[in-house]
Amino acid sequence: MPKIRLLLVDDHQVVRAGLRMLFQAEKDMEIVGEVGSGEEALRAVRELEPDVVLMDVVMSGMSGIEATRRIKEVSPDTAVLALTMHEDEQYFFEMLQAGASGYVPKRAAPDDLVSAIRVVHQGEVFLYPTLAGLLVKDFLQRSEAGLAQPDKELTPREREVLTFIAEGYTNREIAEALVISIKTVDRHRENIMRKLNLHNRVELVKYAIEKGLINIG
Repeated sequence: MPKIRLLLVDDHQVVRAGLRMLFQAEKDMEIVGEVGSGEEALRAVRELEPDVVLMDVVMSGMSGIEATRRIKEVSPDTAVLALTMHEDEQYFFEMLQAGASGYVPKRAAPDDLVSAIRVVHQGEVFLYPTLAGLLVKDFLQRSEAGLAQPDKELTPREREVLTFIAEGYTNREIAEALVISIKTVDRHRENIMRKLNLHNRVELVKYAIEKGLINIG
């Protein structure tokens, strides 16, 4: 199996050294580059074509938020995973809006970070549990203010698929659970996004919460 190609972006060499040691022990990952600024990250993505960029949020010069936005413009298939000491709502939502596929605090356990990389590499979204709570809170506030997505008709099967997606299952896992092909899951996902006028998995999660398809307890 091809390894997950990683680009490390952090303006602290000590942090990058620690990450390097962590990922070198993973047989399915390889570090193709490491840089210390957003500007360097953008150039490195163009030159190295990594699968996943591990991005610090606050750096001198171009911030991780702006770097993420530009990386997604030039390389939409590259997943960006935020790794930061900042856990407040502002940075969290700005990174998601910029196109990040996940958000992990630096206090997270090494195993959680390794799992997060594998998740975003599969095209899914990884939200650290305490930060996922911010997403739920935001959506409930939007619902109370009447800003939630309007209800649209989904078939029973599409509701099932939506529930699995919102709970973090991969397309393969959904296919196995429902005994259908991965291509069929892809088709259901496209239909759901089109019918609900949603654009990413974060929005799907919000919709599923509002409709009571997943347990927010």
